[in-house]
Amino acid sequence: MSADTPTAPAGVSPATVDRVATASEFACRWMLARPDRFAELVAAGVLITPADRAELDTAAAALGETADPAGWLAACRQLRNEWLFRIAWRDLTDQADLEETLIALSDLADVCLEAALTQAETELAERHGHLHDDQDRPQRLIVLGMGKLGGRELNFSSDIDLIFAHRGAGETDGSRPLDAAEYFKRVARRLVQLLAEQTADGFVYRVDTRLRPFGDSGVLVASLPALEQYYQTHGREWERYAWIKARPVAGDIDGGRRVIEMLRPFVYRRYLDYSAFESIRDMKALINRQVAQRGMEDNIKLGSGGIREIEFIAQAFQLIRGGHEPALQDTRLLPTLARLGEQGHIPAHVARDLDRAYRFLRRLENRLQAWADQQTHDLPADDDRRKRLAVSMGFEDWSALSTAVADWRRRVHDAFEQVFLSPQTDEPVAEADDDILALWEGDMDADAAAELLATYGIDDAEPVLAAVARLRDDSLYRALADRGQRWMTRLLPLLFGAAAATPEPSLAMQRSLQVMEAVTGRTTYVALLVEHPTALSHLVRLCAASPWIAEQIKAQPVLLDSLLDPRVLYRPPRKSELSAALAEELAPVPEADLENRMDLLRRFRQRALLRVAAADVSDAMPLMIVSDHLTELAEVILTAALDMAWSQMMSRYGRPTIRGGDRDGEVARFAVIGYGKMGGIELGYGSDLDLVFVHDSPGDQETDGDNRCLTHQAFFLRLAQRLIHVLNTQTGAGRAYEVDMRLRPSGQSGLLVGHIDAFAAYQREQAWTWEHQALVRSRPVAGNESLGEVFRVVRADILGAARDVDKLRREVAGMRRKMRDNLTRREPGNLDLKQTPGGLVDIEFLAQFAVLRYACECPPLLRFSDTIRILETLESAQLLDYDTTRQLTDAYRAYRMRVHAGALQQSRAMIGETELQAERDAVQAAWQAWIGEPDDQAESGPDMAPKSRP
Repeated sequence: MSADTPTAPAGVSPATVDRVATASEFACRWMLARPDRFAELVAAGVLITPADRAELDTAAAALGETADPAGWLAACRQLRNEWLFRIAWRDLTDQADLEETLIALSDLADVCLEAALTQAETELAERHGHLHDDQDRPQRLIVLGMGKLGGRELNFSSDIDLIFAHRGAGETDGSRPLDAAEYFKRVARRLVQLLAEQTADGFVYRVDTRLRPFGDSGVLVASLPALEQYYQTHGREWERYAWIKARPVAGDIDGGRRVIEMLRPFVYRRYLDYSAFESIRDMKALINRQVAQRGMEDNIKLGSGGIREIEFIAQAFQLIRGGHEPALQDTRLLPTLARLGEQGHIPAHVARDLDRAYRFLRRLENRLQAWADQQTHDLPADDDRRKRLAVSMGFEDWSALSTAVADWRRRVHDAFEQVFLSPQTDEPVAEADDDILALWEGDMDADAAAELLATYGIDDAEPVLAAVARLRDDSLYRALADRGQRWMTRLLPLLFGAAAATPEPSLAMQRSLQVMEAVTGRTTYVALLVEHPTALSHLVRLCAASPWIAEQIKAQPVLLDSLLDPRVLYRPPRKSELSAALAEELAPVPEADLENRMDLLRRFRQRALLRVAAADVSDAMPLMIVSDHLTELAEVILTAALDMAWSQMMSRYGRPTIRGGDRDGEVARFAVIGYGKMGGIELGYGSDLDLVFVHDSPGDQETDGDNRCLTHQAFFLRLAQRLIHVLNTQTGAGRAYEVDMRLRPSGQSGLLVGHIDAFAAYQREQAWTWEHQALVRSRPVAGNESLGEVFRVVRADILGAARDVDKLRREVAGMRRKMRDNLTRREPGNLDLKQTPGGLVDIEFLAQFAVLRYACECPPLLRFSDTIRILETLESAQLLDYDTTRQLTDAYRAYRMRVHAGALQQSRAMIGETELQAERDAVQAAWQAWIGEPDDQAESGPDMAPKSRP
């Protein structure tokens, strides 16, 4: 540094000036060269306040008043140096936090770019005229900032990475016209020259344009169609990484936004792209080799535990998950790290550590570069520079700073290895793996193959060998590039090892290989399983436990992502958590984009369903809680689907507003009533939804739409149809739920949606006894809560009416006989658990009979819609003795457990002729005591006599 010391002007202490001059030779030179201007800045107070973008814009705009190019070059460099000094002053005096410094540096670059572009356009216009589109609007160069400039994270003396583009054809209007391609090429060249040319006043920015398509060999400025074609055809993995940071920084800003939107599908894949781990690992390995070759171990950007490793961690998850989680599509690193921690993609404490490390290393980087306005990331070797750097960072000496740097770099590298280390790909290949690969390649005879499989606990080799052969010979596998086939050969030994750890290795292997067949053409899922052996272990374990789970994952491989975190996988969320999570996922998707919202709804349901099933097969949850979770999930999905339907209907037709009467101005209400398993809180894995829709509006009034109106009856009819469409339609992500509307008044011949008063009248005057039985298992499940309460009153009124007991007994018994005759499934040697005498449906009928018989005397029976609590209420009211209650509820739970287990095993609810005999006998005895036989002699069978609780 010069022996001269800057003089402290009035308003700032000599100690502060000395602190800045000691830390930055660049700042010292500027203060010595511009003492008057320095004094003006101090007097104006701008060194103690954050940089003002409006002031910067005004200063840059004044550059356009400079007449000659040489004068412009000098003025722009002087502006850049002054503002760089101002930013450095606040940073070196610890007045600015990291975000302020990085944003100010980025704003300075943006303003200088815009000023240089304007100057380039002015110079070319003098010789070649202006370029306009076919509507006579001026066309400008699209300037996209990449890297740290794109993320508004520019460092003190950074190159700026730029990509140039233009919208399309045209010709300038001067006497020496240029076509659009040539015009924009010259503008871009002049822009680079204006910024990068070294003069007596220095330079503005070093500009790097090598990130453009085809690099140095490609055109400097590409048209939008050419850009799109390039990335569709030639785009490479590292280019996806680069485009994460892209941001329009000058010129045609709207055009820049269009480019970024156009390339979003290239950068952010719609599927979860775990192959990004390998790509970034390869990039990091290349950097490591360069670091070692050039002796750059002290490089805080590229060295072990440096800034680049933090960037790789954040951007890997952005590449992998950004297509599914729009919140991760952020050019900024620190907010991305925070979201990764909040969403559990990395542990929260690791996210906090990386945040602190990044702030420390970026601050250190700026102090290194502020010394001489040079792009450097190497820690100094000179003792004097080391001391100055330590003091500027707030440390007593170099030893203390060096220790802190080493500690932060160690933490960063540990986190990097946790994310990217792939032990199974780095370890030597074991002999057993060689044998598996020989089997995979078909180089093993049948006896040797069977012997090999036996070592993995697979006694029945033939179906497993056939599944391996199908996978190997699959056309999708053969069409894979070398990289995809390499992933598969890595996976197979891991798959055999995981299957060997299950109780039934043969079944586990067969079902897991079926899943592999489904994902063969999508190597990102294979990459996920190789990169995350824990996920592979859970996949194989779940496939072994349930073919239903295997089929779900096979149909929707995106579910593989749910296997990554066992803490979440085996803990299904409750309703409030589900609602919050679904709302958060839906929030970024526009309401008008119904297709994507429907797909998201289905994927959300599938993930939640898998978590319930995983907890179920691992015995982490009792049966009744399983049904609670499944029912709550259906309610959340149904509510979200109704919201979508409402939104679409109101955007088209307005609101069904009531006019006149006591409710003038109110929006008519709509409610969804669940029946059957939905109403009884007893949903299973494959249950459809039995629904009835009601509203409370005068049907002849019209909606208040601006252009298109409907009568309220027509509005609610279409609303119901739209809701069914959202739930029932098969999309690429499957179906949300099948909806059954046959329990509505008058069945399939009745209106799809009716007025609540008409529903009540039908139930009182026309409904059959079996319809009142169905009403027992009904409750409001979505829609307007106050209308739901009206329904509950109607339900209680209907079910609480006194009945002719003999007639009731006769009709319930007759309906039960019809069901047995028409619905019983028959297999030799087996019984239909649901329909057999003493089976599951008998218990449900007994509970329904009891409600219809006794609710008029025992109103608490109207409180519940599920069978278990109805039976328990009968006991509490002393209408059923303790022993019978326990027999019936225990039998009901046992039956439902078998139904659930059958669903997970994809088998019908059948039992052997002697199975559950005691339970069936107890149910039949209760049936005989309560209802009797459905014949003429039994019509006046014994009534249910009140029993005293023991």
